[in-house]
Amino acid sequence: MEVILKQDVKNLGYADEVVNVKPGYGRNFLIPNGLAAEATASAKKVLAENLKQRSFKEDKIRKEAEALAEKLKDVSLVIKTKAAATGKIFGSVNNIQIADALKEQHNFEIDRKKIDVNGESIKELGTYKAKVNLYKDIKSEITLEVIADE
Repeated sequence: MEVILKQDVKNLGYADEVVNVKPGYGRNFLIPNGLAAEATASAKKVLAENLKQRSFKEDKIRKEAEALAEKLKDVSLVIKTKAAATGKIFGSVNNIQIADALKEQHNFEIDRKKIDVNGESIKELGTYKAKVNLYKDIKSEITLEVIADE
């Protein structure tokens, strides 16, 4: 029996994949639990159309992300913050402040969740690198200079 998986099923396949299963497994487990649908001719046509549209959208998103990565490649930010004479910052610089600085200084609107400063927050003055995850495997690196605010 052929079924179209609606979501990933361990040891069977991934979502939107057509797989062969034993009829009892398909009718008694996969279909009633909403994990799969019977692979009729019309269901296969609908799946093919959905995959085609999804790939078109994904290509468009990928191209936009690549273009943005190219623009971000040469970006350097200056973030002013209050600091002690020793160079320690009062508080820390995090991805929210980096996203705000990108918006203010270069007019790039990037979600703060996509910005990673090596998994830590910045607690001293200096120059740092931050990674911006734009799409699945498209990343860009920006340079941050954290300076003391007079």
